[in-house]
Amino acid sequence: MADPNRNYVDGEWITASTGETVAVRNPAEPDEVVAKYQQSGAADAVEAVEAAAAARSEWADTPAPERGRILRETAMTLERREESLTDRLIAEEGKARPEAAGEVRRAIDVFHYFGSKAADLGGTRKASSGRDVNLYTRVDPVGVATLITPWNYPIAIPAWKLAPALATGNAVVLKPASLAPGVALAVTEALDEAGLPDGVLNVVTGPGSVLGDELVEHDAVDAVSFTGSGRVGEAVYRQATAAGKRVQTELGGKNPTVVTASADPAEAAEIVAAGGFGTTGQSCTACSRAIVHEDVADAFVDELVKRAESIDVGPGDDHEMGPQVSAEELESTLEYVDVAVDEGATLVAGGGTPDGDAVGTGHFVEPTVFADVSSDMRIAQEEVFGPVIAVIEVGDFDEAIAVANDVEYGLSASVVTDDHGEANRFVDEIEAGVVKINEKTTGVELHVPFGGVKRSSSETWREQGDEGLEFYTIERTVYDNY
Repeated sequence: MADPNRNYVDGEWITASTGETVAVRNPAEPDEVVAKYQQSGAADAVEAVEAAAAARSEWADTPAPERGRILRETAMTLERREESLTDRLIAEEGKARPEAAGEVRRAIDVFHYFGSKAADLGGTRKASSGRDVNLYTRVDPVGVATLITPWNYPIAIPAWKLAPALATGNAVVLKPASLAPGVALAVTEALDEAGLPDGVLNVVTGPGSVLGDELVEHDAVDAVSFTGSGRVGEAVYRQATAAGKRVQTELGGKNPTVVTASADPAEAAEIVAAGGFGTTGQSCTACSRAIVHEDVADAFVDELVKRAESIDVGPGDDHEMGPQVSAEELESTLEYVDVAVDEGATLVAGGGTPDGDAVGTGHFVEPTVFADVSSDMRIAQEEVFGPVIAVIEVGDFDEAIAVANDVEYGLSASVVTDDHGEANRFVDEIEAGVVKINEKTTGVELHVPFGGVKRSSSETWREQGDEGLEFYTIERTVYDNY
């Protein structure tokens, strides 16, 4: 019988070899234990990788349309459980209900999409220089893929890694983040019910510091896909490449929205607020810098402050902005507030924890706005991962572009303008993997490439869309002279 609070290895729900579990708590009510999950050890990681290695050949030989059918059946199962998955996501990660529901819907759509794409897999036929040679390519799975996913999108990111990996015929080991693994295990349960063969997917929960070496370096692992913090991701990249693995990482961001002199301040403030305060600022694509032309800066700040102060903060089930995921994340955000004040930025909204019965002892923080920020301040350079927006005033469009690019990251960037020439220049000159015009920095489509540049990504393979399939495949060329 399925027990999705256990590990899932070789088609069985099993307890970890350590005999230990870890409690996941509701970030809105930290005294509430939502569930207990396995605290796995290195031996569990080895068992999962070996199960994947044993299953890889049979799955690779399964016709792609049949693999796609299983993914589509998984999508339909998730759809039937959409409400309960949303409830679990809110309880473990803390998102506001519309955000949590949207994320669950994205996971469903991802499985539908890649389930359909599986039927298109194959290769291409090319003209040969020889009359008797049939020249063509074929696409084969990489083999065994390790997927390491973060807590901030605990069902969407596992889905957009799992679905293309499985569609292309790979066996998989998934390690979801320890803070919110429940919805990833629910996806696993749906795949099992859809008929995924034993061993094709294996899931272990527990700390990356314990499991990481085996998941990344084991001889049977062929590819590693990681999404998470820059510090950990860069270490994973070095470790995986040193071990000869194919590797893909998507890391942090310090995402700007440039507000030009032609922009409407109220419209721009709404766009920036949606990008910076949505998901409690806990998105790698969240807007954390508003780079604003001096002609509209005062009006923009006034509008942004109004929006920040209007946001209803409380438990995600019935409030506009939920908590941060943990006490550690809340403490980190509040430390950045202190740093910004110490460096001379002007706190114009928020900056603390809200009062009231609704927030109780939860990990809540006020939507925060700083003005008078310069580009060399830490608040303008380092990823905060909370609902904190730094407003940087500039004199012209050239300065705005220079400031926007004056960071180590390059994930998402947007511009708010009524000048089409400025929009075109922004697309040409901004250093970011995702570029938006008159839109918030957050939110991406599932059928187009996603990824960053500079320290936001390994800049190897992109995720999602057709490019999301390429990471998990190897193309071979056949010269058929039979």
